[in-house]
Amino acid sequence: MIDTHCHLTDPRLGSQLEAVIARARAANVTRFITIGTGIADDGAAIALCHGRPELRCAIGVHPNYSHEARVEDVHRLRDLQKDPSVVALGEMGLDYFHHYSPRQQQFRIFEPQLQLAAELDRPVVIHCREATDDCLAVMRGFPSVRAVFHCFTGTPDEARKILDAGYLLGFTGAVTFKKNDALREAVALTPADRMVVETDAPYLTPEPHRSQKTNEPGMVVHVAATVARAKGMTAEEVDRVTTENAERFFE
Repeated sequence: MIDTHCHLTDPRLGSQLEAVIARARAANVTRFITIGTGIADDGAAIALCHGRPELRCAIGVHPNYSHEARVEDVHRLRDLQKDPSVVALGEMGLDYFHHYSPRQQQFRIFEPQLQLAAELDRPVVIHCREATDDCLAVMRGFPSVRAVFHCFTGTPDEARKILDAGYLLGFTGAVTFKKNDALREAVALTPADRMVVETDAPYLTPEPHRSQKTNEPGMVVHVAATVARAKGMTAEEVDRVTTENAERFFE
């Protein structure tokens, strides 16, 4: 199984990386995509991948850190993405839930990243929180860009909008939370070939380990199990399908 979105540069995971990877392997999670959130973190993600063939990364500027970024920083991604460990750009997008960065600045950093992805034919990892309509509106200007909306926690209607636009949905431990019936409804309506599973570790620890403060890639198996129940599939089928989807998307 592949954890398609984790943050292994976070000190909570990076400080015990070999143990984290060993525990994941014991759970049959054998490949990982670690995600950068800003230029410094992007460089750290790339460095972490060196010498680890099971580890790949995406690099970008997260909307919640866009207030710390300049458009010139986006240009630096052009050189960074040449590293063979890089499989996508991102995470990038819009976040209206938190108020770390002004919306205008989020747009100012988001659009150049999409432009770069279109130019380089790179897939992108989208962070979109309470901003689905605006995010999709921006992305319509870049129709060639393939995207996965990571950590989808929206409504079934929002899921349909994203799927109708041709994008993938990434599901995290949020689907396991007891009160998230609407999110499991979104899982149920998502075609099997349009979904991936992820942890967003060290965040969003899934049930039955939600009391554990630090999530880990190995716990993506619990996400897959919940997705399987929502889809009427076996966990093995979800493993196979989401792995195929991830391999195709991040090729």
